[in-house]
Amino acid sequence: MKKHKILAGFLALGLSASLFFQVPAFAEEASDTTSDTAQAIATNSISGWPQASDISSEAAVVMEDSTNTILYSKNADEVLYPGSTVKIMTCLLALENCQLTDEVTMTATGVSGVTDGGASIASQVDEVFTIEQCLYAIMVASANDIALQIAEHTGGSVEAFVQMMNDRATALGCTNTVFTNPTGLPDENQHTTAHDMALIMQAAIQSDAFRTIAAATSYTIPATNKAAARNLTSKFTMTDTGNSGFYEGCIGGKEGYTEASGSTLVCAAQRNGMTLISVVLKGASGQTAPDAASILNYGFDQFQIASLGDSDFSIISGGEVVLPVGASTDSLTTQDSQNGNEIQRTYLFGGTPVGSAVLEVVEAQDDTDIQKGEQNMQAARTYSENHTYIPYFIIAAGLLLVLILLIWKMIKIIKS
Repeated sequence: MKKHKILAGFLALGLSASLFFQVPAFAEEASDTTSDTAQAIATNSISGWPQASDISSEAAVVMEDSTNTILYSKNADEVLYPGSTVKIMTCLLALENCQLTDEVTMTATGVSGVTDGGASIASQVDEVFTIEQCLYAIMVASANDIALQIAEHTGGSVEAFVQMMNDRATALGCTNTVFTNPTGLPDENQHTTAHDMALIMQAAIQSDAFRTIAAATSYTIPATNKAAARNLTSKFTMTDTGNSGFYEGCIGGKEGYTEASGSTLVCAAQRNGMTLISVVLKGASGQTAPDAASILNYGFDQFQIASLGDSDFSIISGGEVVLPVGASTDSLTTQDSQNGNEIQRTYLFGGTPVGSAVLEVVEAQDDTDIQKGEQNMQAARTYSENHTYIPYFIIAAGLLLVLILLIWKMIKIIKS
């Protein structure tokens, strides 16, 4: 017990020191001799961070899934048009609010909603599809007619669904995203950032159904009540093993193009137990996939995941960090904040967050209780020192003598 009190005291002291003496580490400012590449790629300015090459696309990000660590950042918060990558959010909401077996009946909203030559599967009014078939049509064929119909089916109206999209984006932590339609067709008021799209993709890939659908290179919609079977083929090359753009480990993704947005691409890939999300915005046609592959290679080659153990605290959740290959966990600093009986700990490398953990607080015993306990112990020692066992022996001897006398008296009575 005493050992526990001492340990609790040291833990309290350690936490106080961590909170009070925390010296945040900040990324070193770029020197005057910093190259244009380093200036364009924000993560290159982090002290000790592996240096990445530039890509041709306007904005890009690579984010590690389990820790939200940004490994590569080029104009990650620049507001740009998302193009067809909007459909990732459309599918996410459908999966969260519908069953794959639910039936969707086409109305004029979907059938007549595509008026500018955008992609569609030429659906017909009153044609019936399942949610699953609709999601394949959206992700594989980029079908705008189906995206509009899914919006009406899920939200009650396209307008209500768009509000759901914006609410969900806010809930995911997106700070510079505004959706105005579920298709990604041009609208000057619809915009996002590379970082925000990474957060949306991160939420989507938590669904096994989305992973399966987003990885498909082709899909056949069986004959419906209105039309013969449709064979759909994806233009997304990174999951196509027969294409030169195939990327080993790619989970799935979405690529799009409009004149306003340029080429846009969002994807995720998994290798050696690490999942990375890559977003490339405002690229040249045919260049976003190579750009995405390039920065994914950088992420997989230059970084590793490390699991932390803490001898002073019990880790409730988290405890994983992403570090440059060859870096030690000794290079990390921490920032703590306490919420009730939990400590929210952020791990930093060169001032950049690379992981977090929720720790259980071991409460130190109150000083008053400790002092009271010591006083009780001292009182017990004093009592022991001032009281001997001799009086008890005398009493015992007296009682024994009385007992002997009683026995002797009884024997004498019996004999008489």
